[in-house]
Amino acid sequence: MKKGTWVEIEETILTPEMRTGNIPEETRAVPLIMRVKGFLMEEAKVGDRVQIETITGRVLEGALLCENPTYDYSYGDTFVPELMKIGKELRALLEVDHD
Repeated sequence: MKKGTWVEIEETILTPEMRTGNIPEETRAVPLIMRVKGFLMEEAKVGDRVQIETITGRVLEGALLCENPTYDYSYGDTFVPELMKIGKELRALLEVDHD
């Protein structure tokens, strides 16, 4: 990949041994991983250790994961009926009588 390409990197922040005992066992058993998107600062290939510059100007280092990553996240398959009413209820609460 060329310098300046939009990429995603990964860096281990805490190994399982470094994690606190005040978290659930299943969480404690895995490393804390940081994934960050930014612009590649030098030519590289997937798996290389690289530096990127984020949109906010931070320079970070990590293992190069992919080129042109997308934002692929969700809050699960849970449907919360209360959320369907919030917009309508909020608009009603914010209505102000200007007379």
